[in-house]
Amino acid sequence: MKSCIAIMAAAVGLSFALAGNAGAVTLKASHQFPGGKGDPRDEMVQIIAKEAKAANVDLDIQVYPGASLFKAKDQWNALVKGQLDISSFPLDYASGRVREFGATLMPGLVRNHERAARLNDSPFMKDIKAKIEESGVIVLADAWLAGAVGSKEGCIRKPEDMKGLKTRSAGPTFAAMWQAAGASIVSIASNEVYNALQTGVAEATDTSTASFVSYRLYEQLKCITAPGDNALWFMYEPVLMSKKSFDHLNKKQQDVLMAASKKAQEFFAGEALKMDDKMIKAFKDHNVEVVTMTPEEYNAWIDVAKKSSYKQFAEEVPDGQKLIDEALAVK
Repeated sequence: MKSCIAIMAAAVGLSFALAGNAGAVTLKASHQFPGGKGDPRDEMVQIIAKEAKAANVDLDIQVYPGASLFKAKDQWNALVKGQLDISSFPLDYASGRVREFGATLMPGLVRNHERAARLNDSPFMKDIKAKIEESGVIVLADAWLAGAVGSKEGCIRKPEDMKGLKTRSAGPTFAAMWQAAGASIVSIASNEVYNALQTGVAEATDTSTASFVSYRLYEQLKCITAPGDNALWFMYEPVLMSKKSFDHLNKKQQDVLMAASKKAQEFFAGEALKMDDKMIKAFKDHNVEVVTMTPEEYNAWIDVAKKSSYKQFAEEVPDGQKLIDEALAVK
């Protein structure tokens, strides 16, 4: 009987060592970021894995970094189908499936780390998490990352600085703004940016401050616009879990997993500002010019975003304007 259950579990892609609500369980956790190199997103998942193992509740988590198990943008569907158990995932990567997720990488909706922390308990995030759960996925740990924009050609401060550049964008809302400023868009995952810059496929990129360091983009860029007090770019990048996988755990295993996830979230909150500082130091150490936007330059970009990203999102996404208003209402 047990062998039949195991065969059935394998057929639907579950990665449990034994099916059912009892017995030893092995979960698979996948993400696209480098492992063992101090990337805080990998460290979040590793914390959850270590805490789960130490609790002695027959719960083991195997971590597959560097897109070694699933390609970056294939992870959402794998979570939804129960083929993957856990992922540290840029939620906007799934905005092609759930358009509302585009609000979690929208120019100017967050602006700084303090506001990002307040967003977690806002009506905005309650609506986003409801959409996540409707898809069969749950949030284990919240994480917001600040980001930057860098170029091989020069510094990007004002909208006119983007004109004519082949630009990689992390998601459609930023792509709309960059395009409105005159860029041509290159659509690739963050782990492919280095090669794109090296080969001339891309001349500029936006991504998180952590990715700018983890992927050594300082080797390819001439100037980077750091977040500072006027950060255009913030991304929601939580640790997610397939609800199918979570529901197969027993109560002790679920409680251990949630406690471990809380610890990982607290760790990440302490690392968020450090990532920005680490990026600035790494780029300066490699003789890359580092600048930040003035309030006037930031507002010029917001004017472009309102006419492109915000307008498009409000017109095309159910409750799009409501989500924008909810995010902007957080003080």
